[in-house]
Amino acid sequence: MKASAEIDDILQRGAGGGRITSEEALLLYTDAPFHALGEAADAVRRRRYPDGIVTYLIDRNINYTNVCVTACKFCAFYRAPKHAEGWTHPTEEILRRCGEAVALGATQVMLQGGHHPDYGVEYYEELFSAVKAAYPQLAIHSIGPSEILHMAKVSGVSIEDAIVRIKAAGLDSIAGAGAEMLPDRPRKAIAPLKESGARWLDVMEAAHRLGIQSTATMMMGTGETNAERIEHLAMIRDVQDRTGGFRAFIPWTYQPENNHLKGRTQASTVEYLRLIAVARIFFHNVAHLQASWLTTGKEAGQLSLHMGVDDLGSIMLEENVISSAGARHRSNLHELIWMIRSAGRIPAQRDTLYRHLAVHRTPEEDPRDDRVVSHFSSIALPGGGAGTRIELPLVDSK
Repeated sequence: MKASAEIDDILQRGAGGGRITSEEALLLYTDAPFHALGEAADAVRRRRYPDGIVTYLIDRNINYTNVCVTACKFCAFYRAPKHAEGWTHPTEEILRRCGEAVALGATQVMLQGGHHPDYGVEYYEELFSAVKAAYPQLAIHSIGPSEILHMAKVSGVSIEDAIVRIKAAGLDSIAGAGAEMLPDRPRKAIAPLKESGARWLDVMEAAHRLGIQSTATMMMGTGETNAERIEHLAMIRDVQDRTGGFRAFIPWTYQPENNHLKGRTQASTVEYLRLIAVARIFFHNVAHLQASWLTTGKEAGQLSLHMGVDDLGSIMLEENVISSAGARHRSNLHELIWMIRSAGRIPAQRDTLYRHLAVHRTPEEDPRDDRVVSHFSSIALPGGGAGTRIELPLVDSK
């Protein structure tokens, strides 16, 4: 009874907007009744967004290279330098894909790739400036702290210098890429060559100070403990207390195919939904919570809308990294809007900064573009998306 009363107290305090501790968050995650946990998280959402709007985005994730020196055990996408299957796209190909995205209504592009041994700050300056010159209407929400650390090392400049230069070249926002698990033990187990979680957050904090906002992510299901999952949240919240620079938190689940971990550990749907709910209660200082239907499936994505989520992510016109590891969940614009509306919410297309571009208050206001389909997976799913196989011009990755 004491434990039950304690859980009720934490849920009521969190639902009312109060700050809960890491220890309390762990207790909720492991012991709170599922429905009570979801109700408390949804109360937080309703207080923040009383209009009942759930947002979505149209974007494209374009990978410029799969060559990488980091060799993360969970990654099925990368190839080592000089590997026969390594590739790099020329700028012309990246711009062509940006043009396709704009034609389909995309407002954002994510340019991401491996840690190529030759790519310093200069490469990213040229890439971002080329995209901005050709498509100034596209927000570049791209790369992550790991890429920033790598490019700074290659170019022999400070982290701050690298951030200032790529911002000047056109970078609008930093993705939460590379967070995986931030606590030391699980991070070293799955990505021993990557920077520490604390260092990842240092780069984010530096970017926030220099005027670039970002998102924060979490990959769950690679053998981390419940306590380590909550520690991950706490590490992000500590930085958010100081900077306020994280717009959204986006947890997703590890995909088991074609990588060294081979699916020995995975997170269940219930574990994911509980984490989503706890995150909404715990992150009193992070505005938005996004569900990852791409990794959990559309059913779990829709359920998450009752667990505190206010954003259903994107119709991602291209995605290769997670698809390479087995994510096969695909959708289209009509279906994504239906998922939101049938959950009793109002769908709205947003931009990178979560500004509403179009609110679909009635089905008659829904967009009707059958071309907006997730996703052209040019590597993992040849011929995906619109059903047209895309032959990709590649350059020597060296």
